[in-house]
Amino acid sequence: MTVLTVAEHRRGELRDVSLEALTAGRELAEEAGVELHTAIVGGDVDAFADRLNREGVETIHTVDEGEEFNHDVYVQAVTQLANAVSPQFLLLPNTVNGLDYAPAVASRLDRPLVTDVVELAYDDELTATRELYGSKVETTIDVHSETSTATLRPAEWPAAEGTGDATVEAFDVDIDESAVRSTVTGFEEVGGGDVDISDADVLVSVGRGIEDEENLEMIRDLAETLGATVSASRPLIDNGWLEKNRQVGQSGKVVTPDVYIAIGISGAVQHVAGMKGSDTIVAINSDPNAPIFDIADYGIVDDLFEVVPALIEQFEE
Repeated sequence: MTVLTVAEHRRGELRDVSLEALTAGRELAEEAGVELHTAIVGGDVDAFADRLNREGVETIHTVDEGEEFNHDVYVQAVTQLANAVSPQFLLLPNTVNGLDYAPAVASRLDRPLVTDVVELAYDDELTATRELYGSKVETTIDVHSETSTATLRPAEWPAAEGTGDATVEAFDVDIDESAVRSTVTGFEEVGGGDVDISDADVLVSVGRGIEDEENLEMIRDLAETLGATVSASRPLIDNGWLEKNRQVGQSGKVVTPDVYIAIGISGAVQHVAGMKGSDTIVAINSDPNAPIFDIADYGIVDDLFEVVPALIEQFEE
């Protein structure tokens, strides 16, 4: 028996959730006393396998089939691989792509499926933790089955580190081409699309505390001084002050920068779900009881209109 994770890539880049899944898989494998395997489907499988060769991974299965994600290919490939490897637990990413094929794979394998999992535990049976009602409530689900499938929420586990000594095995799949009914023909960026906040090392994120759209210029000045990228909570996006692709949170993007500076953001659970994996969180808010301070590494309780100009001046010096 094994734990099998399936990595995800997009436009030639291995996505962070792939390495996060290895951490979740390794912890689960240790608790269940089984091996950890991972798989990569399509793209530059050799290069991806090198990155997935982390401590604790026993075997990396490469499926050299296609360049980009395709539902019909993934369903067939992952199902065939799972039938060959017979994993006790199959862990997939809780992403747009992962949620696209996970139900079909679970159905074909006749396994229960738990989605959007934030924690896993094993003691004779699998227990999965999920969050409900905008992350206001946690619930645990006992899976009464020897084999199961789960999708993992990005940024809930740290990325796996260390260099591994995994065996890389090519897996040949028998794709029924008549069942492949779609093809990726290209990508089109949406809403100022040259900015991907999920790739930023430093984010200066702003919330409704900024009050007026014209005050965003001050935030942009701070970001420029720091060499950072501007992001925002949902209210500013809803107001049309910033593009949708700059939104952090449950309905926006999940980010894990080295430094996340939250300015005028109260810290609603929906927003926190998108940035709590940041290495260092700095919060600036005039309300000492703002929930953002519960997760901040550093906090400044003061008027942002005084703090931000002072920071700009300090960093320029």
